[in-house]
Amino acid sequence: MDYCLVNKEGICKEIEVPEIEPSDSTYRLYRFLTDLEDLLSKVKSDRDRIHAIVPLVQRLLTSSYWLQIPDNPPDPDLGWSVQMLYDEPFFPLTVQLVTWLPGTSSPIHNHAAWGIVAMINGKEKNTFWQRTPTPKFPGKIKQVSDRTFSAGEIITFLPEAIHSIEAIGDEPTISFNIYGETDYKQRFEFDLDTMTAQQF
Repeated sequence: MDYCLVNKEGICKEIEVPEIEPSDSTYRLYRFLTDLEDLLSKVKSDRDRIHAIVPLVQRLLTSSYWLQIPDNPPDPDLGWSVQMLYDEPFFPLTVQLVTWLPGTSSPIHNHAAWGIVAMINGKEKNTFWQRTPTPKFPGKIKQVSDRTFSAGEIITFLPEAIHSIEAIGDEPTISFNIYGETDYKQRFEFDLDTMTAQQF
């Protein structure tokens, strides 16, 4: 299966996933985290890291089915919830399960980190944006394209990628998300009405 890599131009490019040899043993979360730590120390390019991690994510989700049943249902007021699976201080990695109620949408934002989102349940519409700054409106952006992702599909992001999401359909969306180290000075929410960008 391929995955989609989104860059700062808002282009969602299909990338072929390298295959991993099948194994009879269960691929558990702690082994996944150990493999990630080893990989992060060896591979410095965000693009190369994503390419190497995606097959591990597929292997983990196929092997550890408990990850497909989050403990936290979406908050009825917020419309979403996050179950943190791993977030260690001073370590450049966050792993979480995210759920959204149907019809819930996010602000337009970037992550200022590489990211991998594997859809487990439901459908999520991603709209991709590109910066088009002017002297008067340095936070100005324009819409480039959109795409809907369903269970079994994977979307990945380079740090400068900008997107917004909407949970569509009749059931909550569930996704397995991994993010690298965030540069909070470069993380923004974008407002189309005022054409501004505000730091998180």
